Amino acid sequence: MHYSIIRRLATQPKLANVPKRKWKSVVGLEVHAQIASASKLFSGSGTSFGAPLNSSVAYFDASIPGTLPVLNRKCVESGIKTSLALGCRVNEVSMFDRKHYFYADLPNGYQITQQRAALANDGKMTFPVITPGKKVYYKTAKLLQLQLEQDSGKSLHDDYLKRSLVDLNRAGLPLMELVFAPDLETGEEAASLVKELILILRRLQTCSCKMEEGALRVDANISIHQEGDPLGVRTEVKNIGSVRSISQAITYEINRQLETMANGGVITNETRNWDAENRRTVAMRDKEVLQDYRFMPEPNLPPLHVNLKPGSISTEDLLSVAALSEEIPELPEDTRQRLVEQYNLNAETAIILVNEPILLDHFLSITRSLSDLPNKVIYNFLINDLLTYCNKLNLDVEDCSIKADDLKDILKSLHAELINLQAARQLVDLLNNNPKAKVSELIELHNLQQICSLDEIENLCQLAIANQAKAVQQYQKGKAKALFAIAGEVAKLSSHKANMKLVVQHLEKLLNK
Repeated sequence: MHYSIIRRLATQPKLANVPKRKWKSVVGLEVHAQIASASKLFSGSGTSFGAPLNSSVAYFDASIPGTLPVLNRKCVESGIKTSLALGCRVNEVSMFDRKHYFYADLPNGYQITQQRAALANDGKMTFPVITPGKKVYYKTAKLLQLQLEQDSGKSLHDDYLKRSLVDLNRAGLPLMELVFAPDLETGEEAASLVKELILILRRLQTCSCKMEEGALRVDANISIHQEGDPLGVRTEVKNIGSVRSISQAITYEINRQLETMANGGVITNETRNWDAENRRTVAMRDKEVLQDYRFMPEPNLPPLHVNLKPGSISTEDLLSVAALSEEIPELPEDTRQRLVEQYNLNAETAIILVNEPILLDHFLSITRSLSDLPNKVIYNFLINDLLTYCNKLNLDVEDCSIKADDLKDILKSLHAELINLQAARQLVDLLNNNPKAKVSELIELHNLQQICSLDEIENLCQLAIANQAKAVQQYQKGKAKALFAIAGEVAKLSSHKANMKLVVQHLEKLLNK
């Protein structure tokens, strides 16, 4: 389901008591993206999701004395490509630091990160924001920095046995942390930014972005203030597990803060958890006391140097930023522009197709195979029928069982007027529930062929005219729209299988005698 379609939630705070004054909400995001790599950031152990507990743990990951970190070249390459795609300035020298904090699943007692000198700074993302019932607009958010760091392990809590166990498979997984400036105002804008980021990272193949596997994690910093006043006290919302939840969580938290202020309360600087089941944020811990992470240079890793010279090539010891920039594929916004120019699509259609990569793949595949089919017929069917069908089922288009070849066959039959649009929609449902079936067999089995026989059409029209005497009188008195009521009667009599183009022609002929 498209991330911007959000139901009105019963759990949203009521804003009846909020004074009619100009309040502004401010949202900043921190995103942790797991780098797509076969091994961890500083060790050679695997990164496969779902591996048996503690089966992907090197000596370094478990903090065995005497072990040293070895930087993963592939992770640095991925970090540089991501930085370039997001318009960042890649730093010629970056540094690694130790960030100290004590978690049971952090064996070292510190995390290796890049606090003082990050891999890249000063980027920006410009992305489309789609909100139901509103015009699509573009928003820009500054990317303050992109840094490399390692993940921690995972604590497993057993409430029955009253004990906690630790799985170190995640310990040391390679992460890119992207810190965005507080340039956003709504949940929809935040969700749109993350959606665009996912599209970019998947194009680059630097992150799988599977949020359900923890490969992409989003924290939101949210505050409200009156226009002209300094920024308000912020809360941080964690544990947001999907793009749709990003919008819901931020919208809820903004409304909660507005309600709190309207009732004379005070916003506390705290960390809150997103409860997806009850669709509300819940207080986790306050942040009034600033935690001292005791940052210090990582003594076992030298400064990371990269070659910024134009035209340079990568060597065994030094990565070339110019060479890596040549590997960056077409980015989502470039694809949107190409669709508008090459296929004569409007901007909003191009945005929808690019935002749903499987729809884009279907569109490009069908236009290549069925060159005589108008582009408008193809994208209208994909967006208005296939996407709408998936949304009604709360199903991601990627999870729909219908194959591209089946869609081609449906559109081919529709264009040849073997079936009508109503039958095409029925075929979408039939194929999703029975993906091994063939379109031609389903048309025959369910008797979906369009009625094009002139004699049969004329009989249906005569019946409809007899059943819709009032509409006939209105039409003959000059009310042209009354024809639709008579045509609707024909559709009903034919179980929506009549060729409506022929029906309208016959009705006009019969009624204008």
